[in-house]
Amino acid sequence: MLFNSYEFIFLFLPVTIIIFFALSGQKLRAAWLVVASIFFYGYWDFRYVALLIFSILTNFFVGRKIFHSSTQKKSWLIAGIVFNLSLLFYFKYTGFFLNNVNAFFHQNFFVPEIILPLGISFFTFTQTAFLVDTYRGEVEEYSFVNYCLFVTIFPHLLAGPILYHKDIIPQFKKFETSTFDAKNFSEGLAFFIAGLFKKVVVADTLSPFANLAFSQTPELTCADAWLGVLIYSMQLYFDFSGYSEMAIGLGRMLNLKLPQNFNSPYQSTSIIDFWRRWHMTLAQFVSKYIYIPLGGNRNGQFAKMRNLFISMFLMGLWHGANWTFIFWGVSQSVLIFINHAWRELKINLPKILCWFMTFVSFLTTLVIFRADNISLAKNFLSIMYKFQSFELKILKDGGLEMFGMLIFACGLAFLSKNVPTLIENFQPNLKWTFALSAAFVLALLLMVSQISEFLYFQF
Repeated sequence: MLFNSYEFIFLFLPVTIIIFFALSGQKLRAAWLVVASIFFYGYWDFRYVALLIFSILTNFFVGRKIFHSSTQKKSWLIAGIVFNLSLLFYFKYTGFFLNNVNAFFHQNFFVPEIILPLGISFFTFTQTAFLVDTYRGEVEEYSFVNYCLFVTIFPHLLAGPILYHKDIIPQFKKFETSTFDAKNFSEGLAFFIAGLFKKVVVADTLSPFANLAFSQTPELTCADAWLGVLIYSMQLYFDFSGYSEMAIGLGRMLNLKLPQNFNSPYQSTSIIDFWRRWHMTLAQFVSKYIYIPLGGNRNGQFAKMRNLFISMFLMGLWHGANWTFIFWGVSQSVLIFINHAWRELKINLPKILCWFMTFVSFLTTLVIFRADNISLAKNFLSIMYKFQSFELKILKDGGLEMFGMLIFACGLAFLSKNVPTLIENFQPNLKWTFALSAAFVLALLLMVSQISEFLYFQF
């Protein structure tokens, strides 16, 4: 079930919220949300509900063993991590691995068709972090129902933000006395509508033009290529940040506070700053569970750069089973190396120039992220940086719809405050009511002709 669908907005969501507040007691409310969340997950493809439940039961069992064991904590932790990574590898990377084995040995071994279960990366990372935190002694006693809810709660289940037990499980305990809060609900509704607008009105309007540019690479001019990747950068940002803000809003309606996932990343003035603002919960996960355990920056510059390289390599691989994602991750580590080296030189440049260099660098690497294969990415970048033919060819018929929306998107991304900052000053007054109502109605009207998945569902 999609957030941007009529059945979710007008049926699932109101029924879930009404029953949640109609029930009394922490356990009943938590159990209801677990049932609703599993239904939400299964509505898309019921075949993988059993996989989700199996993963939850296994991780809960292993977590309890780690929690109560005094001598075998590490063994149970290793077993839990191996289980999670094995599950993820089978569903996400088996085909990629076997195809590369076939190519390397010039063979034609059987490659099974495996459908990637929705949200497997997110619920696997969430539970792996939980096992590590349990091993570190950072987890208090927890109930099975609360653990199930921690993993499955529907706002974050399919595409994040990545949750941590210490932030979310204590909030579940407040369900005992939680009552309908008009302020929380109105703020949550504002978040949800803003995210819906970003996804349906901005990202989905730009989507066909980004797809056109990347599907006809041989025909592109230099202008087409730069415009195409700029359009995709806006599509990606408004699609994923829209989902994240819808998730925050849904949590807020239930009196839950979910973490912010984007903080105006396209206003960054360095790539290091960018990665503190883009997909923030993933960046925090990589830092806490990969970069710091590897040694972080504690053992000199070489070790620091090695740890950054491994962290960004794995972040790229996490996004998908394709060499493009691996090279994209590596490209981010290279940009971060350059950024650190530049800082050592202590050369100050105008802020606008720093912003321009950062954004153009990100756009360049984004070609690798979006391309279907390395060959296409290479050709696309070659066209971009030959600086020939500045006339539009492929995108010349985009017209007012494309250029108007792109200018609007750039204005929001480069100049405007982000949604969480704006809603800090939220007041349910006439101005807010009019703006949100107009955004909601426009999104609903556009949903009549197009209801599309979120981009991060594929990861």
